[in-house]
Amino acid sequence: MDSKTIVAIVLGVLVLVSVVQAVQLYGLKEKVSTGTLKVSSSSSPTAASGNSGKTVGSVPSSVKELPSMVGGC
Repeated sequence: MDSKTIVAIVLGVLVLVSVVQAVQLYGLKEKVSTGTLKVSSSSSPTAASGNSGKTVGSVPSSVKELPSMVGGC
């Protein structure tokens, strides 16, 4: 294949992907503006520190296993 043909095909694919993403973003924007967007939440929320009244999900085990100090000597 000619290099110009390959570049044209890649450019066409990128344009197609960007059009699909633009349509998805428009749909998401419409759902947010009308209030029909439903966000899933954690099954076992825990209270956040302080009196803010907000809840956060449970911390994954991979985060709990991190060392208290990363890097350094």
